[in-house]
Amino acid sequence: MAFYSDRHSIFHIPSKSRAGSGPGLSQFARALGELNIDIICANTPQAKGRIERAHLTLQDRLVKELRLRGLSGMVEALPFLLEFMEDYNRRFSRPARSPYDAHRPLQATEQLDEIFTLQEERRITNNLTIHYKRDLYVIEDSKENRRLRGARALIHERQDGAVTIKCTGRELPYRMHHIEEARITQGAVVEHKRLDAVFEWIAQEQRQRDAKQLASRKLTLRAKRRIRAAAQQV
Repeated sequence: MAFYSDRHSIFHIPSKSRAGSGPGLSQFARALGELNIDIICANTPQAKGRIERAHLTLQDRLVKELRLRGLSGMVEALPFLLEFMEDYNRRFSRPARSPYDAHRPLQATEQLDEIFTLQEERRITNNLTIHYKRDLYVIEDSKENRRLRGARALIHERQDGAVTIKCTGRELPYRMHHIEEARITQGAVVEHKRLDAVFEWIAQEQRQRDAKQLASRKLTLRAKRRIRAAAQQV
């Protein structure tokens, strides 16, 4: 029903770090939400005293025990770890107050392979391209896909690095240009058919550099006004 954690960035994103139009959720919290599980963050470490004490044991006492026994590899340490867990549970485990199992069965509509992916939204440009992790994804040019210009697509990245792009519930076929192929240097030679995508990529890179400069506290107000004025002209 609920997951209780500390305020690590894996579980919680501070308000000052949230994107203006984003949901303000970490990938972990987003996955829990899709599984209908609430996440509760403790305000202080003392609220999780039992697990904090366990961390002290595992990160300090256990490490010293391994060192004293001359164990430095996973294979050779495994027999001792099994012995350690049995002894630790015998000394510190406590029976649950209620034997009731509150775990809920997985619903047929909950596809874990899709939920447990990195998911980010990106805008489809007028040239049917999407920028993600400094790579350029060119969506297949078709009459149906042209209607998606300017729409927000959802990118799914799996653990093995495979990327799926979906929009309006439909998976979009694409081809990808790696950054080594798409990077633009001064005086670079670019094919005419790629110019539109290249210009879009350049504009996005420049907007990101401008945003980084505007976020700097060392920049004067006059310099920030010049950057904003130049961006409006572009």
